[in-house]
Amino acid sequence: MELKTLVNHLINYKTDDEMNVEITSIEMDSRTAGPGSLFVCIEGYTVDGHDYARQAVENGAAAILAEKPLEEIDSVPVVIVNDTKRSLAVLANVFYDHPTTKLHLIGVTGTNGKTTTSHLIEQIFADTGKRTGMIGTIDMKINGVSHKVTNTTPESLFLQKAFKEMNDQKVEAAVMEVSSHALDMGRVRGCDYDIAVFTNFTQDHLDYHKDMETYLRAKGLLFAQLGNTYAGKKEKIAILNRDDNASKEFEKMTAAQILTYGIEQKSDIMAKDIKVTGKGTNFTLVTPFEEKQVSLKLVGKFSVYNVLAAVSATLLSGIPIDSIIRTMENVKGVPGRFETVDEGQSFTVIVDYAHTPDSLENALDTVKEFAVGKVISVVGCGGDRDRTKRPLMAKIATEYSDIAIFTSDNPRTEDPEAILKDMQAGVEDREYKVITDRRDAINYAVNLAEENDIILIAGKGHETYQIIGKDVLDFDDRKVAAEAIGAK
Repeated sequence: MELKTLVNHLINYKTDDEMNVEITSIEMDSRTAGPGSLFVCIEGYTVDGHDYARQAVENGAAAILAEKPLEEIDSVPVVIVNDTKRSLAVLANVFYDHPTTKLHLIGVTGTNGKTTTSHLIEQIFADTGKRTGMIGTIDMKINGVSHKVTNTTPESLFLQKAFKEMNDQKVEAAVMEVSSHALDMGRVRGCDYDIAVFTNFTQDHLDYHKDMETYLRAKGLLFAQLGNTYAGKKEKIAILNRDDNASKEFEKMTAAQILTYGIEQKSDIMAKDIKVTGKGTNFTLVTPFEEKQVSLKLVGKFSVYNVLAAVSATLLSGIPIDSIIRTMENVKGVPGRFETVDEGQSFTVIVDYAHTPDSLENALDTVKEFAVGKVISVVGCGGDRDRTKRPLMAKIATEYSDIAIFTSDNPRTEDPEAILKDMQAGVEDREYKVITDRRDAINYAVNLAEENDIILIAGKGHETYQIIGKDVLDFDDRKVAAEAIGAK
């Protein structure tokens, strides 16, 4: 595509150069820039892309998009815009030919449950023979083939390129996790969602959003951006958790038609007569048309909410209810989400991604529903993240566990001991054990466990690394627990 044709989709830009060069790719990383590339200078938290424009040109970039004049660049066209990140979303969308308009696209947002709900939706579509795509915390999948991702919701350039790849591979339906960071930073601009799903809203990410009101507003952008018309082929629908008060705000923010789901409050899609055991969950699914019995291998009330969200999204996507239930009853779980580590031991070990007060409380509350012996929790809090949730999570761990062990969880550039002190501030009147090294903490819990006890290792879930300082070290709670059990 010719540079002039591409940038003419922007309403405001400046350049003194001829723009008849051919653009064959758009890049944000100077290292991936090459012949035919348009290099976009993005000013980030730690680096400024403008500082790498010369390197991009040396690597062959055909043009530069920047927010300020680059006097050192005179060999290729430089296009100046007010906001390169906003412009990037427009240009990527145009360059890849508006790929999400050719997909049935579902976005899932909420503090907890995004990953499980997205996986359930994708599995339902796949089981009915549809070609599927999925973008989330764990990975990106195109027709079942996994690809790595760096963020829960990647940058707009990555997204539009990924959706174009889905178009090329004839994907019919795609689902993606949509984080509050991505919404606030504009990463999903240009994504034409057909259905937006809300799971729940609890405390998290206050290191970024500063307060709950700002965090709520960021989540609400998904629903506000659904569109403001009832005409056209792609009708927009918001699916909201009626049991969560945040849904009332999202109802005001969206013009889309709304379908609700819930357990406590009267909703369009409901679960009643819920029975939780250590091996699964049974309930009656209530829809506007009929009631169905459901028997899940997934455990816990929070799993029921995720299933209700997935049922709502796929039912509105035209999937028959019996097909949906068939998939739900066969799903064994999502990696790192209430995942058991079974090495033939006489006690239970569960690894869960719970890293917020609400998700930790949900996980431990579920454990207590079927616990016969002691409940032992291994809990940490990440460094360089929301400090205010640390004492809350410690308090929950001690209240719901017979034995609570506090340890490290990706301390990053913070002192692990300082993080643990923040946690301990919430439980001055309760007993707990502090073991800074996460491997030692897991070993301690395993060696302490007796027959019928349950160990919950919370915080990292599917992650296969531990970030200490700037180093990313191999570490998988599931493997470490299995090794500890084998050694015992």
